[in-house]
This record gives sequence, structure tokens and C-alpha cells, in this order.
Amino acid sequence: MWGEGSTSRASASTSAESLRRTQHPKKERPVSPSETRAIVTLSLLAAFVDGDKHERERAEIKRIAEGLSQADGVHLPTLYQDVLMKRVSLAEVGTALTSTESRQLGYEMAVCVCDADGAQSEAERHFLADLRTSLGLDAPTAVQFAEQAEAIVTTPLANTATVAAAAAPSVDNAELDPSILNAAILNGALELLPETLSTMAIIPLQMKLVYRIGKAHGYELDSGHVKDFIATVGVGLTSQYLEQAGRKLLGGLLGKVGGGLLRGLGNQAVSSGMSFATTYALGHVAKRYYAGGRTLSTQMLKEAYASVTKEGQGLQTRYLPAIQEKARTLNPSQILSMVRGA
Repeated sequence: MWGEGSTSRASASTSAESLRRTQHPKKERPVSPSETRAIVTLSLLAAFVDGDKHERERAEIKRIAEGLSQADGVHLPTLYQDVLMKRVSLAEVGTALTSTESRQLGYEMAVCVCDADGAQSEAERHFLADLRTSLGLDAPTAVQFAEQAEAIVTTPLANTATVAAAAAPSVDNAELDPSILNAAILNGALELLPETLSTMAIIPLQMKLVYRIGKAHGYELDSGHVKDFIATVGVGLTSQYLEQAGRKLLGGLLGKVGGGLLRGLGNQAVSSGMSFATTYALGHVAKRYYAGGRTLSTQMLKEAYASVTKEGQGLQTRYLPAIQEKARTLNPSQILSMVRGA
């Protein structure tokens, strides 16, 4: 789906598959260290383009840059400083992306970073338009990808079934706990897929999980409240996407097709299992918070989230076979419908 340089236009139902097709069916070329640096730099530029990142989100992005800095040939803390000090430009970064595949992948990651916290701002739209021009991408294909990503993150929290449900609280822990586990397994599986939009879908699926838990306890939440809750426990939306996609990119999985999934399933080091643990923790902390009448303090929420995340990390090994099996059954072309139906 990604980084394939396809210039064909596709219908909405088959667009994800069309992006998988290559113009030149040749042997897959790995992304070089210089291209990886350029793609990460584009992602960081995208993260800060609107100038409206909360200090906690900036701190998370810096932490991620430091945490992922062990990759060969990629010193992320330096890239982070270069972006903040405006020592890099789109034109300079673009020259390092020498293949159609790397330019498409760089653009897709930038789009997803801009969309991670919701619909694009005017500054982000201008940035992405300039990026398309700078990279010389096929405009219809690039715009189509941006529209797909935006459709995923702007999907309403409530689906038709949720809207039709009774307004009265309906708390059934025997049903709620398995739903949290299933959501964690699904997001863990999405983390293993090499498509950019698969990584993008994790955040709105987490938001929908929190929404459903709140509704089960009698709270009708909007997206602003859900985002605030997630940020309060310590999960930044932009930083979370950067960390998930960054691990895939540096591990050689992101943007691959064909054998990419098998490599992901066989090499869990590529993916830390972070999405399973964070989704599991968000679900259970949300359950405590809304069951307790939203009385937990910020500090208590952060401590609870940190504790349950560790629990989730321990459980991830037990549920890895289920995560891998789920990954094998997922169809990337149905990501949007999956998010809408969650």
C-alpha cells in the first residue's frame, strides 16, 4: 500500500489495494539510513508545523527521539533539535529521498503525524501541499491518501448502533473486560502491519474504546473530552503515532509489502507491543475513572495508567499468538470501515 509509487486512481472501495501496486515490479530496496533520517525529519517537521503543541506533547516527542536514538545511522535527538531550531528545510530533506518509494513513505508519515490529533489545521494543509510539490509526488494519489487518513481520524465516536442504544448506564464487566482485551489485541495486530494507515487507525480505535466505556457508565463523551482524558493519563496522540511508526520504520517494517507482515510477525523487536499495552491500560483506567464518577485526580490517573501499562506489557507475551493470528486476518483495504464500525 505504501511507498509503491503508484499513480493510478482508485475507487473508495479499492483505493488501499491500488496503492499496493507497483509501477516497476522489481526487488524490494530497503530504506537507507540517510532516507530514514529524512523521513523522520519530515515527521518531526509535521509534528511542529502548526506551532500549537502542548508542552507535555513536546516533552513526549523529545522522549521518543531519545528512546529511539539507538538506530544505526540515525541520531534522533539531533534531528529533533534541528527541527526545533529551524535548521532544516523541506527542500533539503527532500533531496535525501532518492526513490519514489521513500518519497511516498515520507509523505504518508507526515500526513499521519498531522492527522494524529484530529483534522488538519490550515498550517498543516499548507505544509503538506508544499511537501507534495517538494517531493514531486503524483498529486491525485497523494491527495487521495491524505483524504483517507483524514477520514479515519474524523470518524464520529458513536456508530449507528451506539447512537440507537439506550441512554441509561449499562455496566456489564463480564462484557466490558473482554471488549477491552479484544480492542488491545486488535491494536496490537494493527501495529504489526506495514501499512501507514494501519498505524493511523490505532488512535481513533483507542478513542472509541474510551467513548464506549464512558457511555456504559452513563457519560456521553465528545472527542474533545476523550482526547483530554488520553492526554491526562500521559498518552500524546501525535507522540504515540511517532513512536509506533518510528519503531516500524527503524525496524525495517514500515512501508514494506509482501514479506513485510511475516517479518513483523517473526520479529517482535520491530514492534514493542506498545499498542496492546497502551490500549489495555487506557481501557481499564477509563473503566476505573468513569465507574468512580470521574473523581480520580490527574496524578492518580497517571499512576494508574503507568501501573496498568506494565500489567499490559506482561500480558502481551501471553496474547502474542492471538495478536499474530489477528494480524494475518486483517485486510488493510478495510481499515476505514473497521474504524467506522468499531
